[in-house]
Amino acid sequence: MNNLETQITKHVNDIIQKYASGLFRNTALEFYGIKTAPIKEMINPEIPVVEVSGSSADVVFLLEDDTYLHFAFETGHTGTKAMLKCAGYDLRLIERDGRKIHSVIIYTSDVKNKPDGLDYGTFVYNPDVILMSNYDGNNVFAELESKIKSGQELNDLDILNLAFAPLMKHTMPKKELAVKSIKLAQDIQDAQKRDVCIVAAVAFATKYLNEAEKAELLEAMKVIDLLEMYVEHKLKTAEEKKSIKIAKNALIDGHSVHSVARMTELDEALVWSLRKELNIE
Repeated sequence: MNNLETQITKHVNDIIQKYASGLFRNTALEFYGIKTAPIKEMINPEIPVVEVSGSSADVVFLLEDDTYLHFAFETGHTGTKAMLKCAGYDLRLIERDGRKIHSVIIYTSDVKNKPDGLDYGTFVYNPDVILMSNYDGNNVFAELESKIKSGQELNDLDILNLAFAPLMKHTMPKKELAVKSIKLAQDIQDAQKRDVCIVAAVAFATKYLNEAEKAELLEAMKVIDLLEMYVEHKLKTAEEKKSIKIAKNALIDGHSVHSVARMTELDEALVWSLRKELNIE
């Protein structure tokens, strides 16, 4: 694996964490039949458990009612293994934070039948299950293509569906649809939404494609000159985290919002929100 590919795969979760709050808007949750309190913010659980990592990507939100919403993405049905892994993740979150958790497992189109929950006597685990095989990826992609090509504005659900289309039922390989989705995102007129769609589509693709398919995806991105842009976004994410840490320390030390913004090159509005977060009068 070359240096660019290493950089891309090293911080995929950073990319997902940066954009997930925007992707999983409450309107999108309703579309997928998930009924919870509104999303407040995304959190980074940082639970260092080997079994939880691997083929799935876990995304956790703090909701307005002070509970958690946990999404797990599974690329195949392996009996109770995936369910046990998600249950283990939730138990560790509960042990650490003591919050109630609403869990949702999203299975790719490889899974045709809804898996059963777990019932081991006093231990029962019944998360919501979303089968992407129930969604027509060909139609979703065609509708998005028509909307983007005609210059229409994308809503929250459109952005999520563009990243999720390769997970749905379709007539072409996941890798091929992932590449087509990324190429299509290039035609989005709104620059911010365009970049969000591209990096989110790539980040999620690296979670459900195998190593050979990921290599083909990266090669295709080189051809359409998107690889460097993706890496730049990843690096900006890491750089922003460093700047925020520096900004918080400077605010604690008594520096003004204006001076901290100049020092870190962060937006002044962001620095004000950091100041509020730190409860600095």
